[in-house]
Formats: sequence, structure tokens, C-alpha cells
Amino acid sequence: MTLKITPTITSASTAASETILCGDCCEILASLPDKSVDLVFADPPYNLQLGGDLHRPDNSKVDAVDDHWDQFDSFAAYDRFTHDWLTACRRVLKDDGALWVIGSYHNIFRVGAKVQDLGFWMLNDVVWRKTNPMPNFKGTRFTNAHETLIWAAKSKTARYTFNYDALKVFNDDVQMRSDWTLPLCTGEERMKDGDGAKAHPTQKPEALLHRVILASTKPGDVVLDPFFGVGTTGAAAKRLGRRFIGIEREPDYVEVAKRRIAEVIQTPPSQLAVTGSKKSEPRIPFGMILEAGLLHPGDELYCPKGKRSAQVRADGSLTAGDLTGSIHKLGALMEQAPACNGWTYWHMKTDRGLAPIDALRAKIRAGLI
Repeated sequence: MTLKITPTITSASTAASETILCGDCCEILASLPDKSVDLVFADPPYNLQLGGDLHRPDNSKVDAVDDHWDQFDSFAAYDRFTHDWLTACRRVLKDDGALWVIGSYHNIFRVGAKVQDLGFWMLNDVVWRKTNPMPNFKGTRFTNAHETLIWAAKSKTARYTFNYDALKVFNDDVQMRSDWTLPLCTGEERMKDGDGAKAHPTQKPEALLHRVILASTKPGDVVLDPFFGVGTTGAAAKRLGRRFIGIEREPDYVEVAKRRIAEVIQTPPSQLAVTGSKKSEPRIPFGMILEAGLLHPGDELYCPKGKRSAQVRADGSLTAGDLTGSIHKLGALMEQAPACNGWTYWHMKTDRGLAPIDALRAKIRAGLI
């Protein structure tokens, strides 16, 4: 493994599989090649605007985020900072790449406005619901139990990566929703400094980055994190077989990130493939089912409940009374619907009852016929 701490990258090939750059994110981003990264994940300063110390009911002090890197003179200064780093990230992002930004109510709406102003196309906002949020000790507001992630493509027409089917399998065959319930980073996952205290006040759980990277990248893609912190993005990227570039201005965080990532074990390449989308599979015309001898002219096909039927014709069309058409057109006519997926609508009789004809298409795709 080669971890780099250097102020510049002069070409796309210089960005190795694991690269950490120490310095100001905008200055370093200016040295990266145009359109050289596949995904940007950004966890920028939240500009929390804390006013004084916060204490628990037992009068113990809360270790709040009061670091200098989270302090800005005004909203205008924060907006300029947001505009600058987003602009720099947009330049290095590939045209079919995507952007994820996480924030709280303190900053996410200002960041979201800049994202749209710069031409990104909003795809979703995702709510990270924390199972173990910090209580509101003063009792003056709701417990702040979530953060918001913005997912955006570089443009409205961008062909961004979205591993929909993989996420559905990941979620027990249920479509992945835009509200994610995950715990805060605690216990052994929380990185410590030399004194045993938490190394970074806002370290994100690796489970969150696992889901983001799994959703919107492919093995070998380059993930850029301009606010690398203690390396959560790098750890998740390495584990999933993605390359990464992390930029961090605080040398102490860089050292922690280096040690952390050195201990990460990458998933074997043979296990990195994910469930693919049916849209990406080769097209199989219905006529090929007849050519393969899996169905024959005159065979009867049925609607899902078996109440309506149609006969297969030699050219791959179906007929039902006076109605004729392709498997899709006739299915739509039978249901009086604007469209129909004939592969899942039409069923054939088997020893176990009705089964969709899509099973025959799957056999051809798998090379079983």
C-alpha cells in the first residue's frame, strides 16, 4: 500500500489506489486533473455556531464540536467557502460521476442551494436517522436525531451509477428507502488519539460510507473525499475495492487515517461483484424463446391469475380472440393499461403451477440453452 502526503498530483495516473493529501482542499483540488474521479463524498464543516459550553444534567461538560476548522466569521464567509470547494470538486468529477454531501440543519440547506446553483442535479436527499443520538440536555429543542445527505448527479442528463438491485438485495429484497437507520460511531470503531480521547469529534460510522459507496460506484472507481478527517471514506473504499483520494488539512487527522487504513483488509476481488440490473443484461427477443424450442406455436400463455389466456403464434406474437400483438402490447390491451412488461405478465403452466415466461429468458441469458 502506498499512502501519499503531498501537495500536488500532476496526472490522473499519479492518483494511486490509496492517496492521502495533506493541505487546503481547494488548493489541492486545483492540482487534480479534470474529470478524474467517479464519486465525491464530502463531509464539510457544519458551521455549528455554538455559543458557550454545553453541560449535562450532572454538570459534566459535553465534548462539543468547537474546533477552529468549524468556525466561520459569517454565513457569507461560509457560503464563499462552500462555493469554492464545490466548484473545485465539480471540475474534477467525471461527467457521469456523482456527489454526496452530508450535513445538519446548521448548514445543509445553504450547501444544497449552492449545489443547485452550480448545475448539479438533485437525485435524492437521504435522512440518516441515528439510533443513539445525543440528547438535548437543555430541554429547549427536539433531540437532533438525524443528519441529511444530498445525492446529486453532475447534470440532469448524466448517466450516473446506481446499483439499485444490489441495494435491494442488501435490504432483504425490499427497495432501499431514503431514510437510513444507523448508529453513531462509537466503541472500537471510534478512532482515538495518543491520550485515548476521540481523535475526531464528527467521525462518521463506516456503515454509512459502505452504503453510499455500494450504491453509487463500481469496483475500481475513484472516490474523492475533500474533508477526509480520520479516513472513514478511505477505509470503506478500500474494503470495497475502490480507489480513493483523501484531502485533509489537519496533520494529526492524517496520521490517524494512515494508521487506520493500513489495517483495513480489502474484500477479495472475486467477492466485489454486486447484483446487476436487468436493464444492463443483453436483450432477448421473445422470438428467440421459440427458436430455442422452449415454447411452440399454439402454446397457451396466461395472465398472472390464470383468468385470461393467449396463444403463441409462429412469429412470436400472441393472439387472444380478435386481439393480436407482441407479449407487451397484448398484455397492455388485456389489462387496458398504457404499458405492460410481457415477460413478467405472461405465465406458462408447469408442474408447480403458473410460472412467468421470464424464467425462459433467464435460461438463455445464463447459457443454459
